[in-house]
Order: sequence, then C-alpha cells, then structure tokens
Amino acid sequence: MLHDVITPLKKQFTAGATTELRSQRNLNRRVVIQGGRIVANTRQEQAGVNARVNRGGVYGFASAANLSKEGAQQVLKDAARNAEVLARHQLNPKGAMPAIQQGLRPVDPDMVDLPQQYYIDYLKELDNYIAKKYPGLASRTVVSSCDSMEKLLVTSDGYSAHTIAPRGYVYVILTQNTKDGVPVDMFEAFGGRGTFDKNFIEPSTLHEKIDQVYENLMKKTEGVYAEAGVKTVILNGMMAGMLAHEAVGHTVEADLVLAGSVAGPMLGKQVASPLISLTDFAHTAFGQTAPLPVYVDDEGVKADDVVLIKDGILTGYMVNRELGEKFGMEPKGNARAWAFSDEPLIRMRNTVILPGKDKLEDMVASIDDGYYLIHSGNGQADATGEFMFGVTMGYEIKNGKLGKALLDTTVSGVAFDMLKSVSMVSDKMYWSSSGFCGKKQPMSVSMGGPDIKCQITIGGR
Repeated sequence: MLHDVITPLKKQFTAGATTELRSQRNLNRRVVIQGGRIVANTRQEQAGVNARVNRGGVYGFASAANLSKEGAQQVLKDAARNAEVLARHQLNPKGAMPAIQQGLRPVDPDMVDLPQQYYIDYLKELDNYIAKKYPGLASRTVVSSCDSMEKLLVTSDGYSAHTIAPRGYVYVILTQNTKDGVPVDMFEAFGGRGTFDKNFIEPSTLHEKIDQVYENLMKKTEGVYAEAGVKTVILNGMMAGMLAHEAVGHTVEADLVLAGSVAGPMLGKQVASPLISLTDFAHTAFGQTAPLPVYVDDEGVKADDVVLIKDGILTGYMVNRELGEKFGMEPKGNARAWAFSDEPLIRMRNTVILPGKDKLEDMVASIDDGYYLIHSGNGQADATGEFMFGVTMGYEIKNGKLGKALLDTTVSGVAFDMLKSVSMVSDKMYWSSSGFCGKKQPMSVSMGGPDIKCQITIGGR
C-alpha cells in the first residue's frame, strides 16, 4: 500500500487556488501461454506523484517518478509556479472554481500482489485441460492478467481518498480450420473486479465455460457469410455495451462536445427510440456494485451516476469541474487519470443501455430474416457518431429461429440514427469490463446493456 507522504502537505497548498495532490502506483501482471509454451511473462510497475493547481481559470501541472515527501513538495511547488505563469497571460481571468462537496473516503483494503508463479501454474493447468480434451485444435492461447490503480488523493476543496482498484482476467483464444482450410477463432474473457486470486481459485471452475467456447468455435467452422445490407438484427448486450461506449458515450463527453461532436446541438432532443435509456454509472448499478466502481474522481469530486439518455431524449453530458461550470452541469466524478504523469480527462466509468421488458426468445421469434450478433472483437467510432464494429460470433435468424453460425463480419452505421430504429429491448443485462478505453491515455472502463432489436448495416463476404 502507498505510504502517505502527501496529506501533511495540504497546509502548503496555495491560498486562493484549487489544488489536487495525488500519489499513484499502477501494477500489471501478465502471463501468456501459446500452444503449451510460455511466450510472455511480465511484471510492470509505474509509480509517482503529481500536483495540479488552478489559478485564474488555468491549470498548472507537474509530476515526478518519486514517491518521497521531497518529491511531492517539489511537484507542488512546480505546479503552483506553472499555474502562476499561465495565469499572468490570461486575457479574461476567472475566479475560484465552483464549490464542491468536501469529505474523506475510507481507505480501500490493501490488495494481494501475487507471485508470478501463481499465474503460471494456473494457466499451465488450464492449458493442459484444453490440450487433452481438444487435441485437434489448430492453436490455443491462454492469458492471465491482473492490473490495478492505487491512488492517494488530497484536495484543497473536495474529497480526499485512498483507493485501490484491481481487476483480474483470464483470456482464452481457440483456433480451428474450416473444411476449406480457413482458420477461424473464438475469444472469451473471464473475470472482473478484484485480484486474480479472488476471481480464479481453481482452474476447474472454467472448464465448462471453455467447453462452451469450443462448442461455439465448432459451429463457426461450419458458418456462413452474412448477406450484406441493412438488416433487422438483435445486438447482444455485449455489443450494445460497445455501442453505448464507443458510438454514444464519447460523443457526450463534454470536452468532445466542445470540440464539435454530433451531440452538441442535440441536448434535450430525441436521439433514440423511447425504449432506450443510457446511464454512466459511478459505482452501483441495479442494486449491486458496478464492475469498475469509481467513488471519488481525480479532481476530488464525489462520484454519482450521469443519466445521458432518458426514454430516447439526450439529457446530459459527462463533465469535469471546468466544463461543468461552462455547460451549467454538475460534475459527477468523470475526471480520471491513468498514470501519475497524466492529468485527469473526462472519461466514462460503467456505461450501459438500461434493460427493458422483452424476452430474448420473443425477440428472435419476431424476426423472419435477420441475425443475432453476439460478440465483437474490435470497434471504432468518431465524434459524428459513425461506427464500425467487427462481429466475431453470431447466428442467422430464419423464420423466428436461430440458424447457422456466422463467419466474421462487420456492422456499421450512425449511432443516433440506428438507436431510433430500436423496437425491442430485452430484460437481461450483460457486462463487459476487461478492456481499456484509449482516449489520449488508457483507462479501465466497463460497458454493457441488454439485447436490442434494431436495423443496422451488416457486411457480407
């Protein structure tokens, strides 16, 4: 656990300025076994301290890879000096930042940093199970990963907090050839919030899930290409979550709104079917702890949920303290930084489309000719809301029933146009939390949603 060298320095904060002082340690532990051989075995650690000071509406920032009291004192002085220099060049100086709630968050429990051998032994046993049960595979890869961000934050006028946010995962990638010799693969991530030992005690607990991955892979080896064009589809909750994050969420981050995103002129307007509501949850969703809870952000703002779309109407943006003042919106904890050397940016946390009332079987039965799209291997979107996602697992829907598996394809469209076509929303919620958002700096995020029936453009052969 980080030793607290920064709390005593609060008395050195510059009077009349908004100050954040943060020490941070990021850990990453990773092992990759491919075809029975260890091909990666890494332990990474990044630690340091930073300070950010706001004077006259401008921020001065400084950081150092130094967790000593002297290092913290130096970055505090450097940030204050940088802010003072920048403030002298402000044509229209601003007053103090709007007041926010003050407080102290209880310290999170310390995490167990496992030895590397723990990951290796776990993966070897898992790999042996796959090799013995499915010897005919073209290739197999198993990956273990555990990352964490530990932050100690002291602020002049907001919350102070000491947080530790670990997550542990196992990734399984299986490859097999079709009868024509074309390789197809299936990827699945298991795990979530908490350290690796909390998520994975016995490899045998994953055997049934791996069997399902293999079964899906075999169906895919006999798969067919989708018919290109605008089709009626059901997007599985995993893909709905990617849509919520990539194609909608980024457009309603206030810094991107300020830069000209498509959501700028749409506030208060209908952007989706009345069946669609979308929220960026802070730490609790549907009565349970969210996959990646955020209780206090890196500006010292106590975190709360942000309702982005309500019954199809765009109701708000995600803001930080500065842009919250500009847009007249309350900051709710979306300012997050990845490393000690990073300044906080407006970032998502747990961004989801809310579940509806329909049953998946009824949704499938309502489609004569379409597709059920389950997994996406990648995706991209821009500030216009245009998106393109890869589809790595899906099925035909013929006469209200699931048909053959699909070979890899893509879907594309404009998010707000596509969301207006939603006609059914399932009552089941899916989460995905193993990825990173790449907006200027990495950030751990989670996303999710229910199955949604909509119109979308799908690629073919």
